[in-house]
Amino acid sequence: MYKILTLNNISVAGLDRLPRDKYEVASEITHPDGILLRSFKMHDMEIPKGLKAIGRAGAGVNNIPVEKITGMGIPVFNAPGANSNAVKELVLAGMLIAARNITQAWSFAKGLEAKTQPSVRALKKAKKILSALNCPVVLLVLLVSVLLVYGWLMPHAHWE
Repeated sequence: MYKILTLNNISVAGLDRLPRDKYEVASEITHPDGILLRSFKMHDMEIPKGLKAIGRAGAGVNNIPVEKITGMGIPVFNAPGANSNAVKELVLAGMLIAARNITQAWSFAKGLEAKTQPSVRALKKAKKILSALNCPVVLLVLLVSVLLVYGWLMPHAHWE
């Protein structure tokens, strides 16, 4: 049975790929055969005797003393691109937020005072800001959401 030392929290989905009948995986193991880590800085760490490999969950190896470890005959692996889907999702979300002025609309909605009737001026300002979104459905959803949140569509919910 191989002993794997984890120096950071590693995804359960990743650890499940190591069959329990062949691997013992824990954060406190003496004399590990392998080490799994993400961001733990190994530069000041004593390298266990008998270590066979180090795997980093992520790109880059700047937190691992690669020269020292490979000089000991221990291979170092990393997983570049493992989080590429998350990066793509974040980029697309940022593009949509910027393209549709969501941040400005959110700031406006947060700036409204609760439990006060909206003035015609405030609603015109909201319409001007939200119309920049150039999407009637989004405009309608955001406007109705603001009105519901502040109780303007159902005044009895907030007014005495």
